[in-house]
Amino acid sequence: MKNKEAQSKATNKRQFTGVVLSVAENKTIHVLVKSRKMHKKYKKQYTESKKYAVHDESNVAKIGDTVIFQECRPFSKTKKWRLIQVCS
Repeated sequence: MKNKEAQSKATNKRQFTGVVLSVAENKTIHVLVKSRKMHKKYKKQYTESKKYAVHDESNVAKIGDTVIFQECRPFSKTKKWRLIQVCS
């Protein structure tokens, strides 16, 4: 029973895709995620962007790469995301 609960919790974590902006820190990358939203009143689309600090254990990501990252336990005050895959 515990294994099923653990598996279901693991699949409920949020995942985002974004572009790497900075690799200046050791084992940390900063990723920009853009999303398109529609204004409720005016029905006009606009772009929102947000930067995330992502844990990169083996320092494989480079500036300009597209990456997939997932929510995890906090590594520090701002770093609550773990790198899953480097797409390109």
